[in-house]
Amino acid sequence: MQVSLSWLSTHLDLGSHSTAQLSDLLTFAGIEVEGIEERGLATDKVVVARIDSFEPHPNADKLSVCQVDDGSGALRQIVCGAKNFKAGDKVPLALPGALLPGGFEIKEGKLRGVVSGGMMCSPKELGLGEDTGGLWILDAGLEIGRSLAEIVGSDTVFDLEITPNRSDLLSHLGLARELAALTGLPLKGARDHAASATAIREATADEVRLEAPEDCPFYTARRIRGVKVGPSPDWLKARLESVGLRPINNIVDITNFVLLEMGQPLHAFDLAKLDGGIVVRRAAEGETLRTLDEAERTLVAEDLVIADAKRPVAVAGVMGGLETGVTESTTDLLLEAAYFTPQVVRRGARRLGLSSDSSYRFERGVDPLQVRGASDLAVQLILTLAGGKADEELRVAGAAPALTGEVELEEARALRLLGMPALTIDEAHAILEKLGLEKTAAGHGKSCWRVPGYRLDLQRGVDLVEEVARVVGLDRVPAKFAAVMAQGDATDRQYDHGMQLRQALAARGLQEAQTLRLIAANQLDAGLGAGDPVATAAALKNPLSEDHTHLRPSLVPGLLATAALNIRQGAQRLRFFEAGRVFLKMPNGQVREEERLALLLSGPATGESWHEKQQRAVDAFDLRGLVEALPGVAALELRRQNDSDAFLLRHELRAGNRVLGWIAQVHPARSRTLDARHPVYVAELLLSALRQGAGGPAKFEDLPRFPSVTRDVAFELPLDLPNARVEAFFAGLKEPLLAGAALFDVFVDATGAKIAADRKSTAWTLTYRAADRTLETSEVDAVHARIVAALEKSLPASLRR
Repeated sequence: MQVSLSWLSTHLDLGSHSTAQLSDLLTFAGIEVEGIEERGLATDKVVVARIDSFEPHPNADKLSVCQVDDGSGALRQIVCGAKNFKAGDKVPLALPGALLPGGFEIKEGKLRGVVSGGMMCSPKELGLGEDTGGLWILDAGLEIGRSLAEIVGSDTVFDLEITPNRSDLLSHLGLARELAALTGLPLKGARDHAASATAIREATADEVRLEAPEDCPFYTARRIRGVKVGPSPDWLKARLESVGLRPINNIVDITNFVLLEMGQPLHAFDLAKLDGGIVVRRAAEGETLRTLDEAERTLVAEDLVIADAKRPVAVAGVMGGLETGVTESTTDLLLEAAYFTPQVVRRGARRLGLSSDSSYRFERGVDPLQVRGASDLAVQLILTLAGGKADEELRVAGAAPALTGEVELEEARALRLLGMPALTIDEAHAILEKLGLEKTAAGHGKSCWRVPGYRLDLQRGVDLVEEVARVVGLDRVPAKFAAVMAQGDATDRQYDHGMQLRQALAARGLQEAQTLRLIAANQLDAGLGAGDPVATAAALKNPLSEDHTHLRPSLVPGLLATAALNIRQGAQRLRFFEAGRVFLKMPNGQVREEERLALLLSGPATGESWHEKQQRAVDAFDLRGLVEALPGVAALELRRQNDSDAFLLRHELRAGNRVLGWIAQVHPARSRTLDARHPVYVAELLLSALRQGAGGPAKFEDLPRFPSVTRDVAFELPLDLPNARVEAFFAGLKEPLLAGAALFDVFVDATGAKIAADRKSTAWTLTYRAADRTLETSEVDAVHARIVAALEKSLPASLRR
């Protein structure tokens, strides 16, 4: 939000504080200053001048040679390309040596052979307004030769980032209240404009009818007849332009001024274009409304609208309709000031993709108690600047809800939380009073405070403690070391395990990705079925865009999008992982959250090398090896699952009785959409299952002191027998001399010429070792013979001799 320092100065005297001091005050109070812009003329070499005469340039059709009186006693010759002036007009004249915005220095010179002693300027060239298509024609009463800097003045504009809970700061008055508390300066006028002296009358059903009081509990309307719509006075234009708004006409500018002054959105209807009274209701399905931005909007039943007897005339709290807007021919007005709930405005604005200054404030919450005061201020300005006669009574429907109340402050606890020994409770009370709170009771170590309607964020006693800390300044909190060792808990162990996984994967050359939790509908086929088979994706009710319509049911879609982005940037060797949360919508409608770890591999297995001309591409076994190397994974077993349009070679990963997750190759058709040159392999694991296997301290074994002995064994198996069965057989043997078994060859023949087509031959190396001696050949032969016999007995295997 942009805030004008000169506008703030109408509320409190900030002359004793520099721009840097104000920036620091706001920053340390939790209000981020994103930028500071100095506006106005920083030179006294731009003066008011009168065009005495002019004639065409002898060498250029589009230029004029002007004789200009700059107050020096002699006419100055200026070459000008504008056409919107006449003799006698007064314009800004930049003299030689003037430095204009953008670092442009004015020098005396020649234009197409004719001497020019300066430059006559437009508002844009001086940084004081928009392009008007020519020179800035000044008021005829201005003194010739007077410095323009003395007339237009200067301003400093702060660009602030207001947090959503501080909606009271979305106005100049609100920020002035904040600065008054931070600096101790008094406000020049009342703390707010909420008080209203206008008589009120309950509106009849024919005048204002609330059909959705849960969305609009309070609505006011006031008629003003006989107004004259026209340009706003200079001071009002300057106010709006100082914060980046374009003046339109006096009526619209007044409603914008009140919004920026008080933070209360208003809307003015052309009374003659309304058919009957006002109805605040939900839209009928399919109704249409052309809004002020000239776009045709199709409404749905959940949209809240302002309507007359026949049709909607505004989207409540968001934008008015073009048909009933104020134009130059408008003479009678209906001024709306109302309170709409943040939920209904946010829902309507996002569904319509329509954001405005009004919706921005209503979405964050406005003070219902200032509605009448804002209406009064606008009516007063309209009568002053546009004439007319207003109804003596303000018509109201409903009642302003009380969104704030009394908050109890436990004083001893407050001082303990603040941790400032020098701070007294009386000083804390004084700060709360400067913030606009009213003490209603005190005693027995407690005090009660009535919160003003504009401070919607103050709901608990600890909120008041935070306010005191902000105003006093956190630099007054003494630095001390008071930490104590705490026993680790389940949360600590969960965090440590996650970091171990990240470090293990990073050490193996993978890069961590962090993707959004929202994905598009066309990404769901890569996410559904990646976990619970009965789960579905949870759709957002009001998605921000077509790319963010669902909560992700899997981490894989995000990694695939990351892979596509890297491929487009020229990367071919892809090694990514992500640890994060997924969301599964269960059949009962509830959404279950799970922590998962996803991995993606594609491209060459190793980096580029001068001595390796033909690089091997990664395959599913590389990815399996990474999974097996993770903490908490032992004796990994793969179980075949059905393929899908998204994945091939899909297997369930198990470790004993624990289901760890799944592993698969991305379907080649999807890989082509990623522009991948190599197969893409992915795996997704449950962090909870990995943690179960990672419990307990790490175990270490001494390096073997005695040599090992190996024996090879080859045998035939049914083609469809999983290798995990064989691995489980060797792992389950109770032979103390067997140190390990490793598969080194698999042979199949689809033709059936060398081995039956439904059989496969596998060859294993068995390693034998004793911890206390070198094994004799006879010992190894005996153990090996027992293992081979058990193999033929336990598995449908036939030994190849």
